[in-house]
Amino acid sequence: MGIMLSFLMGPGFFALLKTSIEKGFHAGISLAGGILLSDVFFVAISLFGSSYLRSGQVVMEYIGYAGTLILLGIGFYYWFKKDTLELEHAMPKSNKLGYFLKGFIMSLFNPTLLLYWLSISSWVVSVVGKFETQKVIPFFASILLTQFILDVIKAYFANKLRKRMTQKNLMWLNRIAGTLLILFGLKLLYSMLINHSLA
Repeated sequence: MGIMLSFLMGPGFFALLKTSIEKGFHAGISLAGGILLSDVFFVAISLFGSSYLRSGQVVMEYIGYAGTLILLGIGFYYWFKKDTLELEHAMPKSNKLGYFLKGFIMSLFNPTLLLYWLSISSWVVSVVGKFETQKVIPFFASILLTQFILDVIKAYFANKLRKRMTQKNLMWLNRIAGTLLILFGLKLLYSMLINHSLA
């Protein structure tokens, strides 16, 4: 499950690759750390607050619309921003914190991830029969650890592509990532307006 989550073709996947190629390995790890923290938050909600979420449809709708705006905003920003190619190997701490917060916020307002964790927690409880901390917590911890390790590996190999990066390639990388994020945002908006769900 950790492997599957790491390679889900969602916003976080493409943002991690783009950040690692463009800004370097440490920026990619910072983004992956933010994604990990949001997943920990979702796991906690799915295990301890799922009953509230099932009754809080209005809250879920707000999360869905906020997620749409964030994905569209980041997508259009990538599309129109003008980058200069700067292959810096050392990053200020403030920049690392910025990428960490970017990964956290982008994933936090991606309700598809919340549905993913809710489905896993429901499946676990149905298999185990009841919630047992000594069994369930290590299970989710192993998923999160596997995901983070694979994200670090992805950031490492994506960073290797930096040496082949040109200004033109960087422009197309921004536009491809921006287009994908816009499509994810539009899909979420379609689900909210037409299907009245987050999936």
